[in-house]
Amino acid sequence: MSVSASAALPSAGATSSQVIHCTEELSRTLHALRPNKKRKKNPKLNSYLRTSKLSGIQHRQHTQYQVHGDGSISYTRSYLEPPKNAQATTQPKSTTSALIPDQFDNTVESWDVDTVPFDNEDVRIGRAPGFLQEILRLEGKGNLRNAPCSGCGDLSPNYRCEDCFGVNLQCSSCIKTAHQLHPLHRLQKWNGMFFEHVTLKALGLRIQLGHAPGQVCPKPRRAFNDDFVVMDSHAIHEVSLDFCSCSNAVAHEFHILSFESKVSAYEFYNALTRRTNNTGLAPVKSRYECFMRMLREWRHLTMLKRSGRGHDPKGLDATVEGECAVLCPACPHPGKNLPDNWENAPQAKRWMYALFVAIDANFRLKRKVVSNNITDPSLSCGWSYFVEEAGYKEFLTEKINTVQEKSTCSSHTAVNMADTKTNRGLAATGLGTIDCARHNMKRPNAVGDLQKGEKYINMDYLFFSTLCHSSLKTLNISYDIACQWHKKLWQRMSAFPTSMQFDHTSKAISFFVPKFHLPAHVEKCQTTFSFNFKRGVGRTDGEAPERGWANINPVASSTKEMGPGARRDTLDDFFGDWNWKKVVSLGNTMQRKLKEAVPQCADHEAALNDLEEGLKEEYGEVLEQWRSQVEAWENDQSQLNPFERNSDVITLASVRLALAKEEEQSMQSGARISLHEDCSPSILISLGLELEEQQRRLKADKDGRGLHVTDNQEGKLVERSNALQRRLDSWVKIQELYMPNVAAMRISDNATAANTSSISSTAESFKLWLPSQIRRSLPCDQSLQRTEWRLRYAQGHDVLRSLRSCLHAQTAILKHKDRHLRGQGANTRARNTLKAIDIRIESATRRYESNLLNESGWQSSLRPLSRQDIRSMSNILWGESEGRQKLSWIWNMRGAGGSEKDNNGALEDMRIEWCKARARAIRWEEEVALLREEMRRIGAFLRWEARRWDERRNEVVPTDVEHEDGCVAYAHRQAHLRMQLAASFEANWAQTLSHLNVQDGSEECVI
Repeated sequence: MSVSASAALPSAGATSSQVIHCTEELSRTLHALRPNKKRKKNPKLNSYLRTSKLSGIQHRQHTQYQVHGDGSISYTRSYLEPPKNAQATTQPKSTTSALIPDQFDNTVESWDVDTVPFDNEDVRIGRAPGFLQEILRLEGKGNLRNAPCSGCGDLSPNYRCEDCFGVNLQCSSCIKTAHQLHPLHRLQKWNGMFFEHVTLKALGLRIQLGHAPGQVCPKPRRAFNDDFVVMDSHAIHEVSLDFCSCSNAVAHEFHILSFESKVSAYEFYNALTRRTNNTGLAPVKSRYECFMRMLREWRHLTMLKRSGRGHDPKGLDATVEGECAVLCPACPHPGKNLPDNWENAPQAKRWMYALFVAIDANFRLKRKVVSNNITDPSLSCGWSYFVEEAGYKEFLTEKINTVQEKSTCSSHTAVNMADTKTNRGLAATGLGTIDCARHNMKRPNAVGDLQKGEKYINMDYLFFSTLCHSSLKTLNISYDIACQWHKKLWQRMSAFPTSMQFDHTSKAISFFVPKFHLPAHVEKCQTTFSFNFKRGVGRTDGEAPERGWANINPVASSTKEMGPGARRDTLDDFFGDWNWKKVVSLGNTMQRKLKEAVPQCADHEAALNDLEEGLKEEYGEVLEQWRSQVEAWENDQSQLNPFERNSDVITLASVRLALAKEEEQSMQSGARISLHEDCSPSILISLGLELEEQQRRLKADKDGRGLHVTDNQEGKLVERSNALQRRLDSWVKIQELYMPNVAAMRISDNATAANTSSISSTAESFKLWLPSQIRRSLPCDQSLQRTEWRLRYAQGHDVLRSLRSCLHAQTAILKHKDRHLRGQGANTRARNTLKAIDIRIESATRRYESNLLNESGWQSSLRPLSRQDIRSMSNILWGESEGRQKLSWIWNMRGAGGSEKDNNGALEDMRIEWCKARARAIRWEEEVALLREEMRRIGAFLRWEARRWDERRNEVVPTDVEHEDGCVAYAHRQAHLRMQLAASFEANWAQTLSHLNVQDGSEECVI
């Protein structure tokens, strides 16, 4: 406690004399609480003699102190009126008069030290000195120096407890008796100079397990060597133990802590040792290996207990693969959460009973070459998320020489580099997993080690292994290389064990590429494998595994040093906790998704209706044809894809070829005569465009010269300029044959330049006077103008392809630089390469801007190019999120046919836009229906689990009455928990679902 004597009394101002009396103990306590440097004399507070100014008679003051439970101190001061016949006395002046108030008349005043303001010194130092003095006082006996034992009255008590309330001293006998029920408290013993640590074991306390507190076992069995260590969150304790069972508090605490903070067992154990002794003078005997063994056993036993294996009368040996995994309640499980007649559901509703799975690999969760499966086997043989290791490795050994086909898509590294990934010093380069694609949960027997890269043989085994647990007829499979992986999947399945095969012809199986990975694929894949365009998938994005890696990746630093069995058991435990956290959060997750989907569904449906209303006037005749075409493609992917353009991609070479063929036909028919034997009109315009590009490059190179250009550099530029001028002179002569008016324009320009004494024209500034530059100032052949337009239009597409190629290269170099390059030299070379690519991007941008003419028709596929449009597929604009990002139009554009300016080209653009608007509206409608069905399945699954725990309660074969009581109680608790979760979720969803039922007038949503 701390109190300031000066703060508790009024400030100076009184001048009457005072007499102060105080006991020695109170004086010492108050002086310790707040030393007053200004006062040489210690204050003595007990009773006061106060002389009244009016009568000169002494009045007596009484102060009573009170200590509160929160540590604060208050006091009450009263002034007693003297007898009527009291005579005035004269007292010498006292320096303590400042402590006594001036006015008092039979009054009682109360002060609380927390409300009294500090003086300047108090403001500076606060209460720190008082607190510090109290802490140091507790290092000794304090005011208990001569106190007897608080239990028996012994005159020399030397023991106290750090964890008990209070600081009373007790003798060894009393403190041992007081800690029969607190055997893990930390004691201290006074050795004559200071308190030192002492254990209850040293005082003779024994912990008896298996009996009520205080009872002694008639035949106790001591721990081996009477050396038993208990770890809890306070310290590591050496205790004397008579066996029956053991405490699991520290294992449970680390278990939960590791799930949330990803702390390693090594760090946790070191923290315990430091809490036990942080001086280094009394090192704690290392129990780290025992701690690790205990944790592993605890993880395994907890998994078996929570999965109900302790209630199975057949015992643990009857556990089947995947039985201990935490299942996703929202996914369809026949016999658990699906209607009885789900197999015969109408065709329009079968998509609602589909299983969504997502495949992915993680190369952070690697494992070094530490131990082996014989020395460190797994405690569970494929009972949860990892596949059974022996069968997996045996199959991989048999197929080790299988050659994987190369990618025919965008040169996917996951496909082409699967056999070349380095594995030096690694027993496993990562993990492959199969997840629930809609709810982001690990599936049973869906995790396995990768020996090199993401090979088909590994991912196939995991895929077929997890599908053994499902009998559903509709499968939606997401994989970032699905376009390549699915091609020979069923052919590869024939090489697997019969137990892993299934009849794929009787199932409706669709393959998808996750939405974020899709833009990296070729154009055809972007429509064929898109979640956006296929029916029956809602707003699934397929990126679920990517979100889960963020949770498990921090564990990689500790699991990479583990043996194979310990690593699999640890990761199984983390995956189980991840699934359980997802299960208990389904109430809020599904509610949030439904609240987002309902308004989006209404908005996109309204947008589609508005679009169709506008199309009925101009495109009413073909609207139904479009509808029939897109429905046919949705039912049969081999039909013509309505989301793709039917025209060929435009290139400059293809346009030149078309022009040459047209000129050939014109000359054969006699409609056109070539004025030059080696140069036709199209060749003339094509050469003019090439010269224009050479002028632009030469000008850019000259502008880029430094202040101190060398003779060699200057000479090369002059040579290029001379060569270009010679080509220009040759081209001008031919141009004047087809465009004779150009000669007069050049003579006029030369005369104007001579009169103004301007600098003579250089090769890069020479005006070509192409048909687009003449405009309407002089007559010009319209066929030449149309030829130039077609060539420039094709050149615009070529420039965009070059721009996209540069952006691809820029992204690849940046990734390679960040991942692999170290050191100044390597990074400098990479920056130089990036600078060269930036120059090419800038050049392509200028070419594109100069090629667009003021003609109609090009806007259907080409657009004005702004700076924010020039970005790679992975770059997003400021304010966009990853899930809502929009690609730049340069990645979404298609090639346009030669007839794009006519009605057929515009009609194709409108068809594609209508198909996309229709797909968006249907996907959101499906999402609402899927969410409602998943909510129903969650409640049904939890109630099925509750019934299953009730059944286990009756199936258990107990060894004794106590075992039976424990099994029955645990089954009751688990069943009650499932029923509580179901009720909580449904109460959370009730208002939103009732609103939807009112809208559609039914209890379920049917599309």
